[in-house]
Amino acid sequence: MPLDSKTIPRLVAAAAARFGEAAAIEDGAVSLSFTELAAAGLAASRAFCAAGISKGDRVAIWAPNFHEWIVAAIGLQSAAAVLVPLNTRLKGAEAGYVLEKSGARILLTVENFLGTAYVDMLRGACGQPGGGRPVSGLPRLDRIVVFRGEGVPQAQALDSWREFLGLGRTFPESEARARAESIEPEDLSDILFTSGTTGKPKGVMTCHGQNLRAFAAWSELVGLREGDRYLVVNPFFHAFGYKAGWLSSIMRGATVLPHQVFDVPAVLERVSKERVSVLPGPPALYQSILAHPGRGDFDLSCLRLAVTGAAVIPVELIERMRDELGFETIITGYGLTEACGIATMCRYDDDPHTIATTSGRAIPGVEVACVDDSGVERPRGEAGEVVVRGYNVMLGYFEDRQATSENIDSRGWLHTGDIGVMDERGYLRITDRIKDMFIMGGFNCYPAEIETQLSAHAEVAQCAVIGVPDRRMGEVGMAFVVPVPGASVSPEDIIAWCRDNMANYKVPRYVELVSELPANAMGKVTKFVLRERAGKLLARNIDEGS
Repeated sequence: MPLDSKTIPRLVAAAAARFGEAAAIEDGAVSLSFTELAAAGLAASRAFCAAGISKGDRVAIWAPNFHEWIVAAIGLQSAAAVLVPLNTRLKGAEAGYVLEKSGARILLTVENFLGTAYVDMLRGACGQPGGGRPVSGLPRLDRIVVFRGEGVPQAQALDSWREFLGLGRTFPESEARARAESIEPEDLSDILFTSGTTGKPKGVMTCHGQNLRAFAAWSELVGLREGDRYLVVNPFFHAFGYKAGWLSSIMRGATVLPHQVFDVPAVLERVSKERVSVLPGPPALYQSILAHPGRGDFDLSCLRLAVTGAAVIPVELIERMRDELGFETIITGYGLTEACGIATMCRYDDDPHTIATTSGRAIPGVEVACVDDSGVERPRGEAGEVVVRGYNVMLGYFEDRQATSENIDSRGWLHTGDIGVMDERGYLRITDRIKDMFIMGGFNCYPAEIETQLSAHAEVAQCAVIGVPDRRMGEVGMAFVVPVPGASVSPEDIIAWCRDNMANYKVPRYVELVSELPANAMGKVTKFVLRERAGKLLARNIDEGS
């Protein structure tokens, strides 16, 4: 039975045995049954083994949602390698940092996505091919494999996915199966890089067993079931699209319908034509659908289950999702990458007010508390830092013991940096963030990281970034910038530079040029002053109609 499986390769094999010829993935003209998915994963595993991948080696995937992503992930994990997903919005230097830090030996990517040539961008930032390496500045990267794209030039040290899979025919199937069987639940399955508050992303390590246990609980609580048709709009590089997406679908026998870019008409058409029953996403996704003038032209009666979170949710939105979109079940939750992506969840029978105003209560087998600065639990109804303890807590940050010890205390509590209030029922409400993180359309944005990148601008002397409210996206970035003396840079110049040099969800929506940043006696920027100033500036802009 899939739910009894303790590793991802065993889960895939068990799902094939249980669900057989039922559709596991439908991606355009490609349809894979659970049996075919298991066979495709085995073929990919043989290719990784033939390419010299050993247990514990890291393999990166930098690509949008499509069936090859899932097959590759299953293949590399079946070869006992560790999955390193890369955000598709990263620029070349950002991706290069993750590849270098993780020591990835193989990168699987695409030639082009949304007008961005990934390999060219990576080489532009990290060096052209040289010394037998696909990218001269990444000495541990042995191979780049391109999933989609015709006529991949061999002179550029690139392999096509088809050619790469061909390598697998030279590796015995029996040895590949034995490799998959040798994997233990405690073995690393993935390293997801999360933007750090120190300005550099950190790699969160989790293992097969804890991921499967966490998302067995998640999928049970949300009510994901055999035969569901799950439109996975959330990106596969994120725990939501990967673990709560295709991995949970394999576990429960649901059909994965990968979706690459959120576009309201396209999503509505797919829901109607492909009879989508499960549609998770951030609140902005549902708000956009509800606001679309052509929504009434589509049959949405198939929708059954919505899972959301990652932002403040109006009670009215929950009610409209039920009344106007027809969702039977709406679940909200709270999690972070360091906790396998999930810590608390509402339950199917919670009322709209509870669903909208809280993040639910702890999932089974996990403890969640709100504590004071000394680690003592606060009384119910009083604010404190949210801490998590249990099987879902990460093994640690990859090759960073100091950061690990700073985030997981001696009693095993993961300190999230979020401020929350827990009610008498054990339901959690997030009220603030110690680490200044803000969430833009479901993406975590860390001011320290954005400030580090923005400081590389030649005409920026100092900068500070905060999150400000936005009706559609929940929050967006606002940067206060002190230009270098004599510079003639404009806010528009700064925003344009950011668009060229960082993932677009990090790009500040507003830039205010200032002569100096407010600071306390220790020289630390007082961001509460900036928040007050931002409130006044935005209010003035609204009054002036700008």
